[in-house]
Amino acid sequence: MKYVLMFVDTPQFAADLAAMDEPERNRAYASVQQWFADHHDTITHHAYLMPPDTATTLRLDRGEPLVCDGPFVEGKEIISGYAEIEVADLDEALRIARSWPACPVVEIRPIAG
Repeated sequence: MKYVLMFVDTPQFAADLAAMDEPERNRAYASVQQWFADHHDTITHHAYLMPPDTATTLRLDRGEPLVCDGPFVEGKEIISGYAEIEVADLDEALRIARSWPACPVVEIRPIAG
């Protein structure tokens, strides 16, 4: 079964990361790289997303389609990246997501089809 793990930044996580000195930030990034290496056999695709101020939103629920600059959802939590995984079931997806070393929120969603 395929799932997408969406990695969600919070304002506190972003502030904590910005407050780190370079060696500490490098260790944090290295732990993320290690997580991807540890799970390479289940990850079918992944990407880091550009910051939310680079997003374009298309709103289709207000009569005429409306194109807006900026964050794509209302809220303080921002999806910063994702990984598509192929695993046996939700339990395995949860096991992998629990080991994520960075953003404090991981949304797990099955892929249709």
